[in-house]
Amino acid sequence: MPALQKTTAEPRPNDSEKVTINLGHIEAGQIELLVLEGFYANRSDFIRTAIRNLIDKHAVAVEQAMARRRVVLGLHRFTKSELEALLSRGEALEIRVLGLAVIEPDVPVDLARATILSVSVLGAFQCSAAVKSALSDRMS
Repeated sequence: MPALQKTTAEPRPNDSEKVTINLGHIEAGQIELLVLEGFYANRSDFIRTAIRNLIDKHAVAVEQAMARRRVVLGLHRFTKSELEALLSRGEALEIRVLGLAVIEPDVPVDLARATILSVSVLGAFQCSAAVKSALSDRMS
């Protein structure tokens, strides 16, 4: 059973996931002060920068964990034709993605169930509601 190998371009900036956090009053005030002083364009800019810096700081640990979990990084799209080709070869797919995994909207439920053994996405997973429901027992 082949694991996912294909990598496509990184997600565009507008392909993002919204995250809500709670901050203490002091931290929130300090961020506002840095924005007012012109260090950052806005609070979101500060938070994105802080997150990127921490991810960079832990880059080795992230790479090791990705290798251990056998996940691939980036944006991965699964088309109807690709899944049909897998089916014709009698192969199935284990989707393990850190980033964004997309099963195209024209992929029918029966094709998805016949070709996708498991789905593990750290990030975002996009597909039709019907396909997501059909694969729910295979998602971790």
